[in-house]
Amino acid sequence: MWASLVAVARGVQSQMGVLPSAAVANLLGGIIGLVIGVGAGPKTRVEPACSPGRASRRSESRFLGWAPGRRGRVRRMLCLPPDYLLGCGGLFVLYNLSLYRAIDRAATHAQTIEVGLINYLWPALTLALAVPLLKKRAGAWLWPGLALATAGAFWAVSRGSISWTSFRSGLAVNPWPYGLALTAAASWALYSNLARRWAAGTTHGAVPLFLIATGIALGALHAMTDRYLHLPLSVRAFAELAYLTLFPTLLAYVLWDIAMRKGNVILVTSLSFFTPLLSTVISCLYLGVPLGGDLLMAAGLIVAGAVICQASVRPR
Repeated sequence: MWASLVAVARGVQSQMGVLPSAAVANLLGGIIGLVIGVGAGPKTRVEPACSPGRASRRSESRFLGWAPGRRGRVRRMLCLPPDYLLGCGGLFVLYNLSLYRAIDRAATHAQTIEVGLINYLWPALTLALAVPLLKKRAGAWLWPGLALATAGAFWAVSRGSISWTSFRSGLAVNPWPYGLALTAAASWALYSNLARRWAAGTTHGAVPLFLIATGIALGALHAMTDRYLHLPLSVRAFAELAYLTLFPTLLAYVLWDIAMRKGNVILVTSLSFFTPLLSTVISCLYLGVPLGGDLLMAAGLIVAGAVICQASVRPR
């Protein structure tokens, strides 16, 4: 689902702008997640320490306007460990703010690609940070594996169109997008590891709440930097926005959060190196751009690197 984000988002962003389209997708995704219970976990009795009294429940109902089922979902999320709610929630918001602001501030198409390349450092950073944060044991082959997989991801996105000369010139003229993209990569790597460390074994996460907070933050950032909202949307852009809201935003983040809290972090993160490759393939197919043989080389590098990474990290 994340692999389809770049291709589908281009039409919406060209009409609404980068920040407004991301704000709407995150805000609507979070609201839908709360309404239908995506990521809210099974209905369980709320712990006494988290259960408000009758008076507070009545006031909460009047304040929030939630039906009892939705209010119960919010309460269950708020009963999650504070480290996860505040720490991972803050990293989630920081990741999206940094990434979309980096894309928004990119001055050229080449710089936009370079920002994407830096952001795709997050799988490598996630595996590297898993060693100290999750107490994993790294073999000697982890670092060559990370280098191979990252090189394949970079090649899949740039397809030979980016040189060190253009990168250095862009960094000298407009350095902010690069710093923001690196912040995004580091914050998502931290989120992925700390979700496991702080909320391992929990029955549900709080991604809908994180999405709502992100949507509000992106909307506020847009209001501070650009007062204009480009409307109305075409029918195609509206359909693309609906797709972005439901799949790459709501479902993809919920599933990733579940995988980090409950699944095999090393295996899932190793497989995530394929995201930029799939993103390039989907973009070519969706936008009618011919596929090249260079993608086969990128795929080979990613496969080799991912296998090496998976085999090189073990529990202590």
